[in-house]
Amino acid sequence: MVRFIEENTKHVDKETGNKSNTDVTTATKKVLQDLIINNGGLINSWVDSMRACSPTHLKSLMKQSSWLKEHPSALEMFEEILHASEGKQIVMFLDYDGTLSPIVDDPDRAFMSKQMRRTVRNLANCFPTAIVSGRCREKVYNFVKLTELYYAGSHGMDIKGPEQGSKYEADKSLLCQPATEFLPMIDEVYQRLMEKTKSTPGANVENNKFCVSVHFRRVDEKNWSDLANQVRSVMKDYPKLRLTQGRKVLEIRPIIKWDKGNALEFLLESLVLACVGYANCTNVFPLYIGDDRTDEDAFKILRERRQGLGILVSKSPKETNASYSLQEPDEVMDFLQRLVKWKQLRSGA
Repeated sequence: MVRFIEENTKHVDKETGNKSNTDVTTATKKVLQDLIINNGGLINSWVDSMRACSPTHLKSLMKQSSWLKEHPSALEMFEEILHASEGKQIVMFLDYDGTLSPIVDDPDRAFMSKQMRRTVRNLANCFPTAIVSGRCREKVYNFVKLTELYYAGSHGMDIKGPEQGSKYEADKSLLCQPATEFLPMIDEVYQRLMEKTKSTPGANVENNKFCVSVHFRRVDEKNWSDLANQVRSVMKDYPKLRLTQGRKVLEIRPIIKWDKGNALEFLLESLVLACVGYANCTNVFPLYIGDDRTDEDAFKILRERRQGLGILVSKSPKETNASYSLQEPDEVMDFLQRLVKWKQLRSGA
């Protein structure tokens, strides 16, 4: 096993030879994490990984003040962000849970406030705006209920444009579903996990169409090992599915190379540009705001493209590819309201 890890980390070093030490370290950690999660024999390490993803157990990578120097508040640096976007069309990308709505024990009750909904509606009237979530697209829409937005559900594997009447309307048939062939398999895994985990109090299995989420926020930590075994016993029969982690949630997804970063690129290059009429993506300035590990795929894309900015929503220091930070959904709303006001003043509204 150690030999396998070493060989894979060498492969990562080779792949990232021209990147910084931080990038290499991050990539190496990802390889180790994938090995821990997907190797059936390492349940204890798997549980440790579940624990590490839980906000109550997060250890600061550095002192808060030092971290904030690297990832300053987007509110405090608002003018700096506007300056970076000067002469370009701002395009907004927003996660849902933990960004537009608070994190709650029951995922079916992750409601956004009326004030936040009004803010997002105003935002969409000023900028092309997309919500990119691990949730099923239909579920996110039922939470948000705004027709003016782009919705990318299931970690970007289910994308649809605004409905008729939007200021930024593209072809209303606009749709991207790169994992359709996996739908029967996902449904089957969902049914099996529902049956397998019903003996674990607090476990919640959610069918997000192109992925399955196993929430363990309400599971007593002493039962995490049992839950990990239950999920593993199902996963071993589906080599075409992979397992990743978010904030107290295990995500089962198809092995295809598609994530929130790919969704971001698809929206930038295929949807948003068609709406705002720019000839190439260098004329747009994407701002992506998210709180979860899965949002790092999008933050990384923005860094690699050297275009736009990522903003991490977190009260705790975390290793991230985001450039700025906000602490909670209330700060996200404040930031979005300031963007709207700035745009309205420039437009003379």
